[in-house]
Amino acid sequence: MDKLLISGGVPLDGEVRISGAKNAALPVVIASLLTDQALVVHNIPHLQDITTALELLGHLGVRVQVDDRFAIEVNAAQLTSRRAPYELVRTMRASILVLGPLLARFGEAEVSLPGGCAIGSRPVDLHIKGFEMMGAEVSVEEGYIKAKVNGRRLSGTKIVFDTVTVTGTENLMMAATLARGTTILENAAREPEVVDLARCLIKMGARIHGAGTGLIEIEGVDRLTGAEHRVIPDRIEAGTYLAAAAATGGRIRLCGIDARLLEAVLGKLTEMGAGVSIEEDAVQLHVKEGRLQATDLRTQPFPGFPSDMQAQFILLNAIASGAATVTETVFENRFMHVQELQRMGADIELRGHTALVRGVETLSGAQVMATDLRASACLVLAGLVAEGQTVVDRIYHIDRGYDCIEEKLAQCGARIRRVSRGQYPHAASVS
Repeated sequence: MDKLLISGGVPLDGEVRISGAKNAALPVVIASLLTDQALVVHNIPHLQDITTALELLGHLGVRVQVDDRFAIEVNAAQLTSRRAPYELVRTMRASILVLGPLLARFGEAEVSLPGGCAIGSRPVDLHIKGFEMMGAEVSVEEGYIKAKVNGRRLSGTKIVFDTVTVTGTENLMMAATLARGTTILENAAREPEVVDLARCLIKMGARIHGAGTGLIEIEGVDRLTGAEHRVIPDRIEAGTYLAAAAATGGRIRLCGIDARLLEAVLGKLTEMGAGVSIEEDAVQLHVKEGRLQATDLRTQPFPGFPSDMQAQFILLNAIASGAATVTETVFENRFMHVQELQRMGADIELRGHTALVRGVETLSGAQVMATDLRASACLVLAGLVAEGQTVVDRIYHIDRGYDCIEEKLAQCGARIRRVSRGQYPHAASVS
C-alpha cells in the first residue's frame, strides 16, 4: 500500500493547473446511458473514481475509448446489462447515478446499494421516493435497488426534496429528460457540478430550465443525441491548493479555474489574512506578514462554504492565531481527521457537530492515517507545515479525488514523495 512521505516547513511557491472536477465528470460520463449515440467528454481528471465509473459503464456494455489527451468517448448504443453489481459499486457512492438513466431509457434497472467514504449516511431514499413519484416500482432486495416502469416510460411530476441532495438532483434530472411530460425538482441542489451536468444534457437535446437555482424544470423529450462537452474545473482541488499555500505561508497561482466557483473559500481565506488576486482564468494567493488569523465557519450547500473544504480549514485554524469554531451541517461524521491532527499537536475539541480549534504555533510530524478523501488532503497539508517528517497512510483515499497531488505540490517546492510498501520504512527522509 502506497504512502506519502512529507518533510514540512517549506513555503509553497509556484503554479498549478487545476484538473477537471471529479464530481462533474462522474455524472456527465454516466449521462451517456441516456442515448445510443457517442458522448465525448473533455477535461477528465486522472482519478480512481473515474476509472471505477468507466469499469462500471464497460460492465453494462458501454463502449469506452480514451485518447492521448484523456478525452473520453462513451457510447451506450448496445448495452448488455441493466445491472450494476456490488463489486463495482461498493467503492463509489456516485455509482447510484446509473439508476436514473437506465430506468429512463430502458424502463428497468438493478443497482447495488452504493459504498464510498464513511463520512456519514447519505441515504438513497430521496432517489427512490422520486422515482416512485415518477411511476416506477422500486424495491430493495438483498442489497440491490430494483426498479421497473410499466410501459417503459417515466412520467413527469413535481418532486420536493426534503433535504438538498446533489446526487438525488442529478439522478432525477437525468431520468426526467426522457420522461413523459414535465418534471419539477423543488429544493434542488445548486452546486456548479449540477449546472455542468445540465449544460451537457442540454447539448444532448434535453430541455432543462433553472439549473443553479432551487427549482429546476425539465420537459421530457423522446430521445437524446450524442454531444461533446468539457467538464468544469475542480473547485475543491483548487481550494485545497490555495489552503496549502496559505498554510505554508507561501504563494501560488492556479490556472484554469473560475474564481466564481470559489467565492465562499476565497472569502474565508481573505478573512484569515491571505492576499488574493483574481484573473480571467486564474487565481493567485500569497500570505502577508505573520500568522493567519483564526476564523469561524459553517458548512452549507452551495453557495455556502463547502463541506469538502471543512477539513482543510480546520488545519488552517489549527495553526492560526486565535481560536475558531468550525461547524459541520452537511455530514454527521466528518471530523475523523481531528484525531490525527491531535496526534500532530493540534488543539481541537469536538462538541457534537462543532470543532473548537485553538491555534498553535507549530505542529509535529507523525505517522497518520487517512480515513476519507478530504481528510487525507487535510493530513497532507498538515505534513507540509509540520516540523519533521509526516507519513500519510491509506492514500488510496486521496487518489479517488486528487490528480497527481504529490507531483503538483512538488512542483511548488514541497518536499513530498510517494513510496510503496517495499520502500518504507527504510526511506528515512524526503529530498
